Amino acid sequence: MTMSRFSLLAVLLGTSALTHAADKLVLQTTWVAQAEQGGYYQAVATGIYKKYGLDVEVRSGGPQLNNMTLLLANRADVIVSYDLQVLQGIERNFPLKAIAAPFQFDPQGIVTHGDVKSLDQLKGKTVLVSASGQASWWPWLKSKYQLQDGQARPYTFNMQPFLADKNTAQQAYATSEVQQIKEVQPDSKFYLFADYGYPAYGGILVTRDDLLQKEPDVMKRFVAASMEGWKSYLANPTAGNTLIKKENPQMTDAILAFGVSQMKALHLIDGGDAAKQGLGVMTEQRWQATRDFMVNAGLLKAATDWQRAFTTQFTPSATQ
Repeated sequence: MTMSRFSLLAVLLGTSALTHAADKLVLQTTWVAQAEQGGYYQAVATGIYKKYGLDVEVRSGGPQLNNMTLLLANRADVIVSYDLQVLQGIERNFPLKAIAAPFQFDPQGIVTHGDVKSLDQLKGKTVLVSASGQASWWPWLKSKYQLQDGQARPYTFNMQPFLADKNTAQQAYATSEVQQIKEVQPDSKFYLFADYGYPAYGGILVTRDDLLQKEPDVMKRFVAASMEGWKSYLANPTAGNTLIKKENPQMTDAILAFGVSQMKALHLIDGGDAAKQGLGVMTEQRWQATRDFMVNAGLLKAATDWQRAFTTQFTPSATQ
């Protein structure tokens, strides 16, 4: 009887330990499940997060969702965001901080018809720009290539206006819209802004200051596991893609395969500083370049304490 009670107690204690072993986190992404979030879904599907003692719920976003609001309202623990938005948040004294940059380069660029041989030839063209683009890359492009505000027209995530007008260029993500347009118009050209000096990172991981202070070990494990997830996804995305398609039934194998191929070809994840220093690395030099561009474009006040926007304590050592 004593042994029976002891065994039962051991089982209960073991169960309790297992129950409390995994730290729960909610990761809120910017868009529906797709290849651009593949590393996180891979880390869930393959048990990488579990290996690091984490129970991570990946929640997909959408056009009407403001994930920074969810972060500040404690409805998410980590979000995928962008350095421009984080810097603007710091300007407004939001208690948040970037903790890793999985995408060393923003996949954002522009698609043109075949007659455009360089970005200099955008002069006189209609350029389809989304509302978010107006507050991010458009001021950079306009300034660098002496374009005019009058050239910009709203981009509504519909390719038909571009396809119907040879005098039009359209914003596009290297990992998505490019393929859709190429299928219809093979001679179209894509220009990745990062190749021409656009300094911003792509999707970065952002959390609140209070979580950094209370749970630094959890955040350290989360960053390490997420980067391992990205490495695994680029090596063999099958597990992550299966989960992505479960979350987003409209996603196809062809679109996912194209997204992964573009991430590899353009070295969006493993290029730049990450090639030498490791996945997720952020540097003060890059953040300052983005800060300087934003100040010059009137997107950020010069007095903003931009160094509050990020921490490198969870990523590989940055030497630049």
